[in-house]
Formats: sequence, C-alpha cells, structure tokens
Amino acid sequence: MFDSVRDDIRATLEEIREAGLHKPERVIGTPQSATVAVTSGGRPGEVLNFCANNYLGLADNPEIVTAAHAALDRWGYGMASVRFICGTQEVHKELEARLSSFLGQEDTILYSSCFDANGGVFETILGAEDAVISDALNHASIIDGIRLSKARRFRYANRDMADLEQQLKEATEGGARRKLIVTDGVFSMDGYVAPLADICDLAERYDAMVMVDDSHAVGFVGPGGRGTPELHGVMDRVDIITGTLGKALGGASGGYVAARAEIVALLRQRSRPYLFSNTLAPVIAAASLKVLDLLESAGDLRDRLNANTALFRSRMTEEGFDILPGDHAIAPVMIGDAAVAGRMAELLLERGVYVIGFSYPVVPQGQARIRVQLSAAHSTEDVNRAVDAFVEARAALEG
Repeated sequence: MFDSVRDDIRATLEEIREAGLHKPERVIGTPQSATVAVTSGGRPGEVLNFCANNYLGLADNPEIVTAAHAALDRWGYGMASVRFICGTQEVHKELEARLSSFLGQEDTILYSSCFDANGGVFETILGAEDAVISDALNHASIIDGIRLSKARRFRYANRDMADLEQQLKEATEGGARRKLIVTDGVFSMDGYVAPLADICDLAERYDAMVMVDDSHAVGFVGPGGRGTPELHGVMDRVDIITGTLGKALGGASGGYVAARAEIVALLRQRSRPYLFSNTLAPVIAAASLKVLDLLESAGDLRDRLNANTALFRSRMTEEGFDILPGDHAIAPVMIGDAAVAGRMAELLLERGVYVIGFSYPVVPQGQARIRVQLSAAHSTEDVNRAVDAFVEARAALEG
C-alpha cells in the first residue's frame, strides 16, 4: 500500500527543500548550556548557543541536577500510569501546590507538556453554545486546542484591542453563553508582550474569562518572575494560566494549567490529555520544586538576562540589522527570504554561533527570521561574539 504513496511524499519533501524550508536537526553531545558541542548536522565542536529556551540558564544547574538524582532514588523513574489510576505521588501534589502559590492561582493541574495542557482546556470548559476569542498569532497548541472544541471561534488581530472588542461584541450579540479570551503572554516568534491589562478591562466589560499561555515569561518576566500577569498587575484578573516546565523552569518537559479551583477540578474529570496520558515523570516534578526554590532568589539571574538582552538588541541595531522592537529575551532578526535565513544560520554556525532560521509554516511567508534567544548563562563576551558573527555572516552573504 505504501508504495503508491511513497513518491508523493518524496515529491513533497523535495518541494520543501527546494523552497528553502527544510528544517535539519543538529545533534549536540553535551548538556544544554550557553555553549554546546555540535556532533553532527553542522560545524563540529563547541559553539555558543543562542537558540535555546534556557532563559535563566538552569538546564544544567548543579543544584537541579542533584535534586533530580535524589528524586530518582526516592520516587523512581516513571509512573507507568495516568493520574487517576495509580499515577499520583506526593511530589506531584506538592508541585501543583507550589505552582499555584507562585502564580497566584487557586489550583494547578500538571500535564506531560504545555501543548497537551492547551489541548485539554477548551473542549473541557466550552461547548457549542460558547465562544472563544483568540489572538491571531497564538501558539499552534492553542490553535489546535480550539479546533478540538465545539465553541464558536473568533480571531482578533495581534494585540489589537479595537478588533478584540469587535469580536467580543459579535460573540455577545450571537448569544454566547460563555466567552473566553485567549492569548500568548509573550508571542514566541516576535518577542511581543500581550497587553493584559487592556485585555482584562475588555473581559470585565463583556463578561468574558481570560486565559494566558505564559510559557515564554514565567520565571523571568515580572518583578518576581511570575510572568506577564505580574508584569501588568493583573494576577488576580486572569482566570487560566497555562505554561511549561520546559523553558525557563529548568528546561526539561511538562506543562500545567493554573486556574480557578472549579476549572482545575473539571479538568481533572474531563480533560482528555490529562486522563489518557502518563503522569509527568517524578524526577521532573521533584527537580521543578528545586527550580521554584531557586526562583525565590533569582533576581541576579533575571538582571543578567535583561542586561544581555539589552546589549544584544542595542548592538544589533547599531550594526544595521532589522530586529523587531521590544525588550524580551526573544530577539528576532528579520531576514525575509527563507533560503537566505537558512544560509545565514549555516554561516553563523561556521563562526561558532548556533542559531536557527525560522520560515514558513512556523512564521508567515516572506517573514523568515533568525530568532535569537538570550540567556542568563551568556557572558558579555558571548553576546559581543554573537553580534560580531552576525556582521561577518552578513558580509559573507553579500560578498
């Protein structure tokens, strides 16, 4: 049977390569850190890593690694079960309680990933008589989660409050029983921050709930690292927060929904990715508790990340690169052409800087870019070396 399909798939793969959209995977032979050793898929040897979500540099933190080792001895390797059967340990309940306290929410439920968390919310709390109003640039997991629900779907232009209000009016006039506004806290391809205070104002005016995916913010955005709701002073006005343990919070895997108690209680009973997926590995849960301990005194890490971000953005602007405005650690360098972005990433790797060119379908056609991500683990010298490499790579392209 597959023989009749093979040629079509091969043709599609060739089209992807010819369009410059092929996404090769480079293999690294070291722990995730500010520098990594590339073993295949590019220039071999140690390179500066400017494309990880390791914002606070905790992925190889010795205290977290030690906590993980201890957790293996105490809790074992895996649960071999879902939560409601025999997959709930004390460490899972402790992490849920700690996340609830940290994020200022009433309760929290753990998932195997934030993709699953977003996939399990909408169909659980919304029905055909309800409406979901989503930012146009929301993460793919939100889009897919919305598709699983029967709710009416409304979309507003990225961070456009006038358009959001228009969609809320239409949902209200259409007789929606429940209305849910959903947005990324930080948009991962642009580094833009959602205007949550304005969103909450509109939500209250139109009797809507607010949901924020804060994966690219929790741990380092806001005075205490509690994310965009803290940054905008709306922690008590956001009804649902989804996020990941796989970025600033240690970089492993796992996700969560922190929300009103009744919402979490319903998710435990009805959310399919929760009910039918294995429990988060206990070693990750225990190590994440250590991460939360470290966040209580991580002001220096957040300050270092902010300084690195400001230095990179200012130097790149001085060198004449088109970098999207903002102050987030996601710093997109706009290229436009997908093939050129891919080639520049290769030239940068040759010069000891590991970055990735992003192109369609990850970003819109014609908006290819290199998404640089700063880390507290980077030194000032690292950041300056990265900018110098960009200048050299651009010269090589133009030459």
